[in-house]
Amino acid sequence: MTRFVIVEKSELTDRITSFVLKPEDGSALPAWTAGAHIDLELGNPGARSYSLIEWPGDTSDVYRIAVQREPEGDGGSIAVHELSAGDVIEVSEPKNSFELVDGDEPVALIAGGIGVTPLISMATRLSASGRPFSFHYTGRSAGVMACRERLGESFSDQLTCYFDDQAPIDLHQTVEQIRDHRLYVCGPKGMIEAVRSAAEAAGIPSDKVHVELFTSAAPVEGDKPFEVEVSSSGDVFTIPPGRTIIEVLEENGVDLMYDCQRGDCGICQTDVLEGVPDHRDVVLSEAEKESGKVMQICVSRALSERLVLDL
Repeated sequence: MTRFVIVEKSELTDRITSFVLKPEDGSALPAWTAGAHIDLELGNPGARSYSLIEWPGDTSDVYRIAVQREPEGDGGSIAVHELSAGDVIEVSEPKNSFELVDGDEPVALIAGGIGVTPLISMATRLSASGRPFSFHYTGRSAGVMACRERLGESFSDQLTCYFDDQAPIDLHQTVEQIRDHRLYVCGPKGMIEAVRSAAEAAGIPSDKVHVELFTSAAPVEGDKPFEVEVSSSGDVFTIPPGRTIIEVLEENGVDLMYDCQRGDCGICQTDVLEGVPDHRDVVLSEAEKESGKVMQICVSRALSERLVLDL
């Protein structure tokens, strides 16, 4: 973690605020790629991840993020909104599990709400490289869609906006029109699942649909405790409602690989040797979920009393 100063704070909408951060010691920033995020250390809520934003013409000496206040969330977004210009905060180096794949094929960017932030950087890089792309941005209404006007100024030839209160997006029709594109989708879980379904119906291979979820996993009413057995040691741990497999195993000394903890990056994917997973991710295909052979242990739970995992 490195100490950064908040050099600018500005409201984009009633709920979304933009922050510009600069290293406290004036050091140069590491290079990063479109789709990357940084972690902010927020004290009591812990660390939270936010996508980096790059606009055409931006300099490389600051980080830009935008954060939507979630009053019903876990406190992370509220803690960020309470920060002011001049405050110092610890920030991680950029990480990327939502990276653009090199190539000549056209790209379609599909954003829902605050999920637009990583796609802005993608549009900037695609525009600079001359690679064909289209940008589809949907929200409940025009007034709640951050950066909509600036997007129109920067990418007017590529941008289409959809408003739920006027003319909501027809995902099946839209995806059918971009079936020869590689898709990058960021937004709420429902939208991501709908795009995946539309892409499958349009015959787009699953490896050409890249997603990032912009909400954290929330407990589901009726969740029950279940057991997880670590196959390498035989140790058994109980996962209570409101806690994840990763949280319980890690606090008991099990070494795990993971990143997003939202169920969209796939890094924590684990083989299931016994038991029935309750899949809550947006990474696996329907066929993979139905097989029950793998799961994302950051968000998914169990339908059986015990899971035996290949850990």
